[in-house]
Amino acid sequence: MVSEVRATAAAAGGVESAYAWRRAFISLLIGTIGTIGLWSSVVVLPAVQAEFAVARGSASIPYTATMIGFALGGIVMGRIADRFGIIFVIIGGALALGAGYMAAAFTTSLWQFALVQGLLIGMLGSSATFGPLLADVSHWFTRNRGIAVAICASGNYLSGTIWPPVLQHFVDTVGWRTTHIGVGIFCVATMVPLSLGLARRTPVARGPVATAAKPAPGHGATAISPGALQVLLCLAGLSCCIAMAMPQVHIVAYCGDLGYGVARGAEMLSVMLGFGVISRLASGWICDRIGGVRTLLLGSAGQMLTLVFYIPFNGLTSLYIVSALFGLSQGGIVPSYAIIVREYFPPAEAGTRVGITVMATIVGMALGGWMSGEIFDLTGSYRAAFINGILWNVLNLSIALWLLRQPPARRVHV
Repeated sequence: MVSEVRATAAAAGGVESAYAWRRAFISLLIGTIGTIGLWSSVVVLPAVQAEFAVARGSASIPYTATMIGFALGGIVMGRIADRFGIIFVIIGGALALGAGYMAAAFTTSLWQFALVQGLLIGMLGSSATFGPLLADVSHWFTRNRGIAVAICASGNYLSGTIWPPVLQHFVDTVGWRTTHIGVGIFCVATMVPLSLGLARRTPVARGPVATAAKPAPGHGATAISPGALQVLLCLAGLSCCIAMAMPQVHIVAYCGDLGYGVARGAEMLSVMLGFGVISRLASGWICDRIGGVRTLLLGSAGQMLTLVFYIPFNGLTSLYIVSALFGLSQGGIVPSYAIIVREYFPPAEAGTRVGITVMATIVGMALGGWMSGEIFDLTGSYRAAFINGILWNVLNLSIALWLLRQPPARRVHV
């Protein structure tokens, strides 16, 4: 029965077809453009801090607001995509980004800027271009799901690779307000036409067959309840991303404090996320062979090791190298959660379940970005912030190890 459902879906919906791959690459482009909301506030952090005359911790609030909005929006957008289709989510997200960047350009206080970032750019805009797209792409693949999801997820890091130096150039030449206006126009002009390539409805297996398949050796759901597993995944996502946030959110400001200049920091962030794209693609290939939990374990261990390297190595060349290694180690962590969700939960719940798990990772990024700024304000350096990240990473590693040791039970249809 399961094989018949797969064959029917492949014939009617294009599962594992050329169209499925085109859809994955369209999703990659949309994600590359739409997740600019996660990086623009990082690049303009020094300019916003100077213009509104606030401390580093306060200047980190817009980023935190963006990530919290992104996290909450991912659940809502995932539910909408499950019910009505991804195209409506992407068009709405594009319009919200356009309105958000326009509004941000005319804010007159930090709280106004943070509100626009959190509501329009984070919750209603960028959130549409990550979790919902990952869930959507996962429905179009069976054999190559890991690499397909990784391609889609790479949009987030390609965005972080391409946008920071571009934004920094325009911030330096025309100011951050004019730059925001240009970004808003660009998002609407590109994302709405691209969304038309996602108009075909997603082939989702529903009904009794969704729980009929047996687990593959070494894979499948644990003996704990789905609710408990979801909580564990959320805790794992929260902890890994608190650790991840320290370099990603503060590397630009960190380089400025060390005397290397914020432009070098923007370049370093670009290098970090560029190597993160390589990591995501490689992790997707690995995930198709060893499963989501083992891929998470590998990424978590690598991230913790490179966080340790940031403490003794703070020369300019060393920071470029460590940032590249950091990108290589952690790029595949977040996409592995989407694969774990598809391995352990019914496909009809994918949008919501992935949205909840991604929400936890984004809350972790938001919390980690804020915590690192506050720790810097308290201690006058980022050393303690790196140590804080390492300790949270230990928690993530412990959860991954625990999940790996659980006996497999029944597995949902993929």
